[in-house]
Amino acid sequence: MPIDLCCSNLRPLIGGMTMDRIDWKILSELETDGRMSFADLGERVGLSKSPCWSRVRDLEEEGAIQGYSAQIDPAALGLAVQCYAFVRISLDGHEEFEKAASAHPAIIECHTTAGDSDYLLRIFARSVDHLDDLLRHEMSRLPGVHRLSTTICLKTIKTRAPLTRWATAPASGGR
Repeated sequence: MPIDLCCSNLRPLIGGMTMDRIDWKILSELETDGRMSFADLGERVGLSKSPCWSRVRDLEEEGAIQGYSAQIDPAALGLAVQCYAFVRISLDGHEEFEKAASAHPAIIECHTTAGDSDYLLRIFARSVDHLDDLLRHEMSRLPGVHRLSTTICLKTIKTRAPLTRWATAPASGGR
């Protein structure tokens, strides 16, 4: 789906760099295929290889592009169970918890939250028994954990949509 790049959708990055239509096109193309050559990318966005490489480098330096990676199927690695854990931390345990959560290999994502929980964790396990073991013997014993509740995912419907499509969508309602 082509991106609607009307002028009102152009927004500055945190570092102050204002992205133009070509920058948005570059991001959209790389979001679809991060392994694309600079020659192919340049052709798709209407630039030659060198200016295209220069813009990608600038987008990387400004933080719009945070890196490149392969999308791995957890089930192919034997990690068939996915859950989200909501964690409440004791008042003085945030720093230690964040260090431990960052270091734990089963915790794929860790987010601070507002509401009933302090953190939201995304965890993968080999089986329900493995998850039970992780929760009882590892997650509940992370520094500062006061309360832990989980939601097990039964089926993944959508893992990630292109951010550039949403970021360039026309504003509606309260947005």
